[in-house]
Amino acid sequence: MRAVYATSLSAEDPLSGLVVGELPLPDDRNPSGFVRVKLKTSALNHHDIFSLKGVGLAADKLPMVLGGDGAGVDDDGNEVIVHSVVSTPDWRGDETLDPKRSLLSERYHGTMADYVWVPARNLVPKPAELSFAEAAALPTSWLTAYRMLFSVSQVQPGSTILVQGAGGGVATALISLGKAAGFRVWATSRSDEKKAKALVLGASECFATGERLPERVDVVFDTVGEATWSHSLKSLNPGGTIITCGATSGAAPSADLGRVFFMQLRIIGSTMGTREELVRLSQFLANTGVRPEIDSVYPLEKARDGFQKMLEGDIFGKVIFQH
Repeated sequence: MRAVYATSLSAEDPLSGLVVGELPLPDDRNPSGFVRVKLKTSALNHHDIFSLKGVGLAADKLPMVLGGDGAGVDDDGNEVIVHSVVSTPDWRGDETLDPKRSLLSERYHGTMADYVWVPARNLVPKPAELSFAEAAALPTSWLTAYRMLFSVSQVQPGSTILVQGAGGGVATALISLGKAAGFRVWATSRSDEKKAKALVLGASECFATGERLPERVDVVFDTVGEATWSHSLKSLNPGGTIITCGATSGAAPSADLGRVFFMQLRIIGSTMGTREELVRLSQFLANTGVRPEIDSVYPLEKARDGFQKMLEGDIFGKVIFQH
């Protein structure tokens, strides 16, 4: 089958192990309880770059089809979205809390191929209102943003929130979802172009990265890490909260514990989301008309171009592959 897959891992040159071409059907494609989906679209995430660097993907799992996001048609003809968090068969409850959980493309082959095999419970009906490209954008970054905003933060509509690093998939989702839910959304970016696009998406004000804000905010959503962490802490009201789901610029900033305890700040981690949250997210989009920001669409055969674009940081929204 056609696939985008990793054959080797390199922290210094991640694309050296990326192959776009034919791959024999995997021998372990049909474990008990797994079903097949013929994919129409898939989406690129930083997770795929990290996988090529050897973060979360072991060498003994190679070759591995990349991709956690996808939408397509199952063998019964149903249009579906693929939920990429795979829990152990006997796990009950929130699958993101399963210590043995994995994401597609870590233990099981991912979505950047003609077909993917996943547990039957990992399929979510695709609303007819969403295109396959829009649906493929949801399972990682948009689901992560939905959980951060609505399940984890406890922020109330009318509050002011700050989204660090406008441009990435999670950040653009937070801006769109926050605007639709009635928050005053502020955003930061180093790029004037990305700040302008964030305003179009629904941010009420945009600031340069690290710029002092006109007033403090209730919640900061930080996917950047070291480069923005100090600014995130300083931007919070007393008793405010940082929700973090990633650290693309580094994972070891100064904790600034004095500020944390004196200002009684909360720091909460959030990872991906549940199948039920993905169902609610897709219905939220169908009901409100909010749609994922799509940066670019490539045929699957040109996937390397999309990976290169992400490595260069020249994206705003999601990179989609058409199968």
